[in-house]
Amino acid sequence: MTDIKKRWKERVHAALLEIAAQASPAGTAAPEIGLDAVVAEFPPKPELGDIGFPMFSYAKLLRKNPAAIAQEMEKRLAGASAEASEGSAKAVGPYLNVFFDRGATSAEILMRGEDAGWNASRPMAGRKVMIEFSCPNTNKPLHLGHLRNNILGESLSRITAAAGAEVRKVNLINDRGIHICKSMLAYQVYGGGRSPEDEGLKSDHFVGKYYVMFNTLKAEDPTAEARAQELLRRWEAGDPEVMELWKTMNKWAVDGIKTTDARQGGGFDQYYFESLTYMKGKDEVLDGLKRGIFYREEDGSVWVNLEDIGLDRKVLLRKDGTSIYITQDIGTAIYRHGDWPFEQLIYVVASEQQYHFKALFEILKRLGYEWAKNLYHLAYGLVNLPSGRMKTREGTVVDADDMIDELAALAEKEIAAKGRDASVGDVKAVAEKVALGALHYYLLQTSPTKDMLYDPEQSLSFTGNTGPYIQYMGARASSILRKYEQGEGNAAAGKISLDKLSSDADWALIRRLASFPEALELAARAKEPSVMAAYAHDVAADFSTWYRDNPVLTSPDPDLSASRVALVKSVKATLQAVCGMLCIPFLEVM
Repeated sequence: MTDIKKRWKERVHAALLEIAAQASPAGTAAPEIGLDAVVAEFPPKPELGDIGFPMFSYAKLLRKNPAAIAQEMEKRLAGASAEASEGSAKAVGPYLNVFFDRGATSAEILMRGEDAGWNASRPMAGRKVMIEFSCPNTNKPLHLGHLRNNILGESLSRITAAAGAEVRKVNLINDRGIHICKSMLAYQVYGGGRSPEDEGLKSDHFVGKYYVMFNTLKAEDPTAEARAQELLRRWEAGDPEVMELWKTMNKWAVDGIKTTDARQGGGFDQYYFESLTYMKGKDEVLDGLKRGIFYREEDGSVWVNLEDIGLDRKVLLRKDGTSIYITQDIGTAIYRHGDWPFEQLIYVVASEQQYHFKALFEILKRLGYEWAKNLYHLAYGLVNLPSGRMKTREGTVVDADDMIDELAALAEKEIAAKGRDASVGDVKAVAEKVALGALHYYLLQTSPTKDMLYDPEQSLSFTGNTGPYIQYMGARASSILRKYEQGEGNAAAGKISLDKLSSDADWALIRRLASFPEALELAARAKEPSVMAAYAHDVAADFSTWYRDNPVLTSPDPDLSASRVALVKSVKATLQAVCGMLCIPFLEVM
């Protein structure tokens, strides 16, 4: 539908330019109307057309009322000016409404069958896009907030790749800094040389336990903060004893985090480690100091003044010469562009870091890196629980592994309650997939910029706007096609006929399937996985309404059954494609 809509938009634009030229007094230039100024909307009711072009914004330019403009547009776009195979245009008040040719659109959808053919629309082909997400600290396991980050980054990567871009997923492991040293110090005091195996804990949970215990140490020892800072200084100086403990605890943390990533179905093309990139950042800061881009305070710390762009003064190196987050981010960005010259780098990081990224992007520009203008911060809101905000250092977080375990257990109970144990096969495996579908959809359905309240039980509902509902509709389509392949009904004796799919209900579903490329392009360009989440639910809901009133295999008309089977194949292919982009496991049986 995107291509048809684009062609209609171009026709409308050309007709507007013709009207503008006629409306201009002799010897004067016609008003300028750019193609981007042509707005296309979806009418609220099917009987009003498939796309509508409001004429309000052109009234002043063309010196005519919107309804009169719409009437003139209808005349100009009638007949030869609009290909018959692509529909017709009709003025309805101040709108020019376009009605697509149902036969041509239906033929395109039915020809796709199980091969969705979505690659025909690749609006971002040829672009190189790097996407950074996850970026855990190695002092704790992932929690619910990390799960939102992970799934936003993974889904955006898949959507961007589906839109034609070459995508590189990267993860920056924050394996150095004062937070790491706090875990290390608490382990030195309380750990007694024990390992995760000794305590029967997942390795990243073991490390996180000691990060929380640093609070206990602070209560017992008022010098704890200073001792942790001294550990950081010794680490940057390469102290062998400190480095050995750091390597051990970081391996525990990273191994555990990678296990959780794999469980979510994600992965990365490249890992970067703060410990290997921060020195590059320090070198860049010192070089900028020599060039007068930065300045040194009397205490020896190095700063940048960003007040001229509405920010503030920002420290880049502490007085003892140690680096901070922004120092390593400078070095990491430079390394990345050297490794893989991207056209755009997207950082998926919580909205709390908006100031940080504004400063980072400006610093890189001032250092002379032209590509810094293509850096983008995809900020996302907090994930809260009914009990309130999570705080890692107080041990009140919802651990990611525990959350998925809890959801899987709830899903298993729901499967049993519905009496589906025997039908689904491996109940635990299916329950895990339902849990991931519930979690991922819930985290993606909200626009990234918004804070959200996560309700585990609501997310697992098999009805309504949820992941399991979409999975269930995919399983329903799969069931119909399985029965067809097993010889049920008389569809095999029939032929696909577009005339058989002529009802408004058929068209509503076909039009929804045809709008896939448009939803994909919008989601990719706007960096909004929520667009594809809404589209997935719309397809599922439209399919549910359609098959309830349109029996596929039991119709006495073989041609009608064959045509409906073809439509179900397109529904299944579409849901599979979209579920893949949303990291929702597609289920053949549920």
